[in-house]
Amino acid sequence: MRVIFAGTPEFARVALEQLHTAGFEIALVLTQPDRPAGRGMKLQASAVKQWAEAHHIPVAQPRSLRLDGKYPEDAAAARAAIEAAHADVAVVAAYGLILPQWVLDTPRLGCLNIHGSILPRWRGAAPIHRAIEAGDSETGVTIMQMDAGLDTGDMLLLETLPIGPHDSTDTLHDQLAELGGRMIVQALESAQSGGLQPLPQPTEGISYAHKIDKREAALDWTQPVATLERRIRAFNPFPIACSALSGETIKFWRAEVLPEIRPASSAAAGEVLAASAEGVDIAAVDGVLRVSRLQKAGGKPLDAGDFLRGFEIQPGQRFSSAPAVPPA
Repeated sequence: MRVIFAGTPEFARVALEQLHTAGFEIALVLTQPDRPAGRGMKLQASAVKQWAEAHHIPVAQPRSLRLDGKYPEDAAAARAAIEAAHADVAVVAAYGLILPQWVLDTPRLGCLNIHGSILPRWRGAAPIHRAIEAGDSETGVTIMQMDAGLDTGDMLLLETLPIGPHDSTDTLHDQLAELGGRMIVQALESAQSGGLQPLPQPTEGISYAHKIDKREAALDWTQPVATLERRIRAFNPFPIACSALSGETIKFWRAEVLPEIRPASSAAAGEVLAASAEGVDIAAVDGVLRVSRLQKAGGKPLDAGDFLRGFEIQPGQRFSSAPAVPPA
């Protein structure tokens, strides 16, 4: 079976590698154009592109696939490459471009998407982040037959995965990537024998996982402490929850709610109650949050004891709830 693969980040690279290992012929890879990254802001190829080039697989990086859009020359070149691939199916995973109808219609078996949620919950760009942020107890991967809507196509395979109390987007991403890679191999093996049974998505329980904005990273200490803790896990490793203290933005990588502990009625939201090697204890409106891994601007993430040796925090200081865009 000849496959076109469209994807960009590490989540997609895992699936691409598993398809290759399973013996499927990858005729063409589509991925986002190289982007500036790192402190030097040098152009960097996507994880998918790096893997494809290392395995001598043709790569196309159109800025758009819309023939009537802003980059019609890119779309035309991509169309020629896609048609020349003579693929049986296209597999899409976190690609980042909307596929117009002509792309959906070109492969014989259409386009299959690896989506990191239990559809129809968390359609959209950031399903892993939003599931943790919302306090969901489980997530999963849906293999979907793509149509013109936003993650609205028929479901072909679905597997669930529990969200543990300490799971972050970082840890859950890796589990879902492995699950998605295994499931897409299973889906294509079933497709070869006509064994896939499309199932329309339920009409109830629809929700949308909107793209993460850096401005969401600033914590609001007037929110419940459980909400703050979930946001810290949801925004790890991007954009990293943060708050301002003495004019500096501090990023929070790991935290926990201290059970059965309530701040004194005189404590203000965001007030530091204690600071030790175990963590920085901060008052929220209904509880206490202990932050145990922190990072200052220009520094590295450090456990609390190491962080406090280079950045003094004293009880009585107050983290700001004012929205702010964290530094890059």
